[in-house]
Amino acid sequence: MALIKSEKEIETMREGGRILATIMEGLKKKIAPGITTLSLDDFAEKEIISRGGKPSFKNYQGFPNTLCTSINQVIVHGAPSSYILREGDIITLDCGVLYKGFHTDMAVTVPVGRVDEETLRLIRETKKALKRGIKKTREGNTIGDIGNTISRHINNAGFSVVRGLCGHGIGKAVHEEPQVLNEGKRRKGLKLQRGMVICIEPMASMGSQEIKDSDDGFGIETVDGSLSAQFEHTVAITREGCVVLTEI
Repeated sequence: MALIKSEKEIETMREGGRILATIMEGLKKKIAPGITTLSLDDFAEKEIISRGGKPSFKNYQGFPNTLCTSINQVIVHGAPSSYILREGDIITLDCGVLYKGFHTDMAVTVPVGRVDEETLRLIRETKKALKRGIKKTREGNTIGDIGNTISRHINNAGFSVVRGLCGHGIGKAVHEEPQVLNEGKRRKGLKLQRGMVICIEPMASMGSQEIKDSDDGFGIETVDGSLSAQFEHTVAITREGCVVLTEI
């Protein structure tokens, strides 16, 4: 059962979401060959605290950092380390902010330096899948409508929808009901209601849909080592329609 938020609570989440989006823009500008993922994590934590928030992910279910840094075949939850980014890598930055009692969550995949055209296309099409999922997020539609739109777009682009991972509700907890799957059937699943706040996060790979645990004990990666991309926004269903909370 989804937890319904009041207009005041959604406005508080919008404030936190703007903080998160601003920090994410700063992180994206830092992505370049030669930088370590630990330095990105340090930047994110300092920025969140300086703006009156707290890191949502740090110590959540044992995760040791503020920022998830998932590189190349790692889809989600990669832990920052001394790894030095190299030309041609891609990195997914996933971050959450706790602000005035409410969490927001967002993710982007960014190329490191110059990457090949097919990798850029993977990133572009995954981002487009998020936009299409957001367009389906309105009162009266269903969770299945969102997942169906995302999966059709990713599959039509020639990529695979990652299985076993999904979006989620969010609010006073980082993860709330409902699960927001990236596959589904139209008009099936939970009906969307005004006051619901969810994270939509399509994840696509160039190869297999299947996943496995990464060696760092936190990340989850494609079983065949194929590149993957992820984009995520926190959105609210309001009387004005679907509002993206994690944007400036």
